[in-house]
Amino acid sequence: MKAKKAIKRLNKVESILANVIGQFSNSDNKLRELLDSAKTSIVQAKKTVGRQEPTKAAKKPPAGANRLSAEGRRNISIAAKKRWALAKRKGMNAVTGRRLKETA
Repeated sequence: MKAKKAIKRLNKVESILANVIGQFSNSDNKLRELLDSAKTSIVQAKKTVGRQEPTKAAKKPPAGANRLSAEGRRNISIAAKKRWALAKRKGMNAVTGRRLKETA
């Protein structure tokens, strides 16, 4: 389980325990002490999970860094057209590499 998700769940458990502890009367001290110790354990678990959370990943490159320039797209288009023309001269399909079927 990821640290962020674990912390969210532990927060829910802690709030539920706080509600239950608040609803018990002061006369039942043994049960209240038991619930308090459970809440303390939850707080310690949250601290432990928080320490284990990995550091932030490196910054992402700018959005335009991975895009082709207009010149690059044009060069790819020219190369593809040359491959298609060569395949057509050889009687092959440029995409599949199979022989073209002759029509009647």
